[in-house]
Amino acid sequence: MSGRLTPHHPRPNLRSAGRPERLRAAALGTVLVTLLAPALSACGGDAASAGGSSTLKWTSSYFPTHWDPVVGGSGAQFRELALVYASLTRTDESGKAVPDLAKSWEYNAKGDEITFHLRSGLKFSDGEPVDATAVKAAIERAKKQKNSALFGDLTSIKSVDAKGLDAVVHLSQVDYQIPQLFGQRVLQIASPKAAKSPEKLDQNPVGAGPFTVTQIVPGTKAVLKKNPGYWDAENIHIDNVELTSAPDSSTVVSGLQTGVYNFADIDPSQAGAAKKAGLDVFVQPGFNASNLSLNVNKAPFDNDKVVDAVRHAINRQEFVDKLTFGYGSVTNQPFPKGYVAYDPESENSYPYDPAKSKKLLAEAGYKPGKLKLNLVIPAEDPQAEIVQSQLAKVGITVTIKIDKNWATPFFAKDLTFSLYGTTGRDSAAQTLTAHFGPNGPLNLGSPYEPAGFEAAIAKVRQTPLDSPDYAKVLQAATRAGLESKALVFTYSQPNLIAKSKSISELPKNPAHIDWTGVTIGGN
Repeated sequence: MSGRLTPHHPRPNLRSAGRPERLRAAALGTVLVTLLAPALSACGGDAASAGGSSTLKWTSSYFPTHWDPVVGGSGAQFRELALVYASLTRTDESGKAVPDLAKSWEYNAKGDEITFHLRSGLKFSDGEPVDATAVKAAIERAKKQKNSALFGDLTSIKSVDAKGLDAVVHLSQVDYQIPQLFGQRVLQIASPKAAKSPEKLDQNPVGAGPFTVTQIVPGTKAVLKKNPGYWDAENIHIDNVELTSAPDSSTVVSGLQTGVYNFADIDPSQAGAAKKAGLDVFVQPGFNASNLSLNVNKAPFDNDKVVDAVRHAINRQEFVDKLTFGYGSVTNQPFPKGYVAYDPESENSYPYDPAKSKKLLAEAGYKPGKLKLNLVIPAEDPQAEIVQSQLAKVGITVTIKIDKNWATPFFAKDLTFSLYGTTGRDSAAQTLTAHFGPNGPLNLGSPYEPAGFEAAIAKVRQTPLDSPDYAKVLQAATRAGLESKALVFTYSQPNLIAKSKSISELPKNPAHIDWTGVTIGGN
């Protein structure tokens, strides 16, 4: 589930459901500038052009490696894919699921079937109808396609019946989380005709979202135009989008100042410079959280005292102070404080206590300096150095090893010790199962799960989201999950966006970038 917007630099996009997706261009070189000059010259700066059109010039640290939403939709790049693809639902500023392609939905009395009613008259950009057959195809492809990153999120889906504009989703269990789940992160819907060739779709996206792609330079740039057939086109006031892969974070602010870009995700370290440059810094709320991942199936983490020693050796405040530049907060959970799933009762579990950590290590049979660990990560990361320093203070020697193919052993559960950062999910239940469930992609100790978690998460699914007991039930599931010995959470921070003042304020939808109502240059 990883892939938050540049928590610090450099760092790959560690996906919440799958594999590294972040691709950074070191710089836009001479050849690339030559290739892109015609499109760039058409922009005319931040403001609306002489012809009255407006252009969003977005440089992204998460430029899509894959444009097939089944392959790339659950990582941080789902925000970019949402330019092209719409979903059954989307998220409002409160985090609630609201209509998108589906105008409404309802459950049956038992709660094991939900019917989505689609808007009429909609088409994908290739002219194919947006109907229940397209929804059925999207769900089945996400469940069955070999390189799908989404199949683990759809375990409650048994089958789908397509009845004109009504998609009837049959569930394998009572699950009231489905409207939250079927938003931008997990079910961005592609044209079923285009999806018959997933390889072509991966570089030539065809959706029913607010924009359509007119040009893609793989790995570097995409040019898009407004989709007049989008269901809410009247509230999309941007005519063109130029999406580019971000250069080094230290040069993004200067690019914004000179008008090369007018919208960019930034490192917290660059927020001060962006403000001094007269740019707007947009603090986008999210569900981000970082953690240490421990494989409890391998020594030394098969010893509970070693696990607890690591827990008590971690000073979360140091991560916040050194990495977030005032924008982060400590968390010992996969959620930030204030989020509905955050469990206040678990807040002080395993506090920083190096003396207790040393005592536990001694009881586990390790004298100071005798326990040696390899911390395997995909790229240089200041988090790793903090972990190395903190564990050294309690007598654990950590060697940092960089493996560019890190994703393969991590998701195969072959690593012993690693780091991970996640963006969470709109469905808190999915965030919890990804971390603590026996098949959770972020559970390095799979198939291990903490006692009581399965029953607790089942109760969450069985509780309607509007129930007065929902928050209490959800927090109890978080509490059960935090009994896991496979994860040690450290800190959380929002996503940061720097933008030109010519771009109006964006809706503060948690973790999402919503272009509804946004204007550029007064257009």
